[in-house]
Amino acid sequence: MAETTPEPTPATPAPAAAPAAPARAPGRFAPRAFIPKEGKWGVAHVYSSKNNTIITITDLSGAETIAVGSGGMIVKNDREEGGPYAAMQAAFTASEKAKQRGVIGVHVRVRAPGGHGTKTPGTGAQAAIRALARSGLRIGKIEDVTPIPTDTTKRPGGKRGRRV
Repeated sequence: MAETTPEPTPATPAPAAAPAAPARAPGRFAPRAFIPKEGKWGVAHVYSSKNNTIITITDLSGAETIAVGSGGMIVKNDREEGGPYAAMQAAFTASEKAKQRGVIGVHVRVRAPGGHGTKTPGTGAQAAIRALARSGLRIGKIEDVTPIPTDTTKRPGGKRGRRV
């Protein structure tokens, strides 16, 4: 009887290599600059009215002022002090001073005039917060601290209102 040799079984094909990840556009989603994890945190008080925007960066207790910037320090015209450009530049200057003093992150407290004035912040508030984030400071919590009276005092102007 002739001995038959077993037929070789076909080898299983090797798994295909995973396709390489597509290259990203340079600069679009590049990793951010190195931001240290250890350091001081502060509080950025952003007061934004129709006429001006003031950014004050303090320590966490609010007692020690670290850096100050306002729209009036940036632009020459009074009518531009409350605008987004002046607020953005003021936030950049305040954040640079704060970073030189060791602050790595801030909690933001936004305030409008409040009381008898308007309860909504001016146009510079959002621009200032965005500038703080873009300057390299880490943003903790953002809260609105506008004073809103529950039972108010008498409005100015008298019984018949302001006569023009």
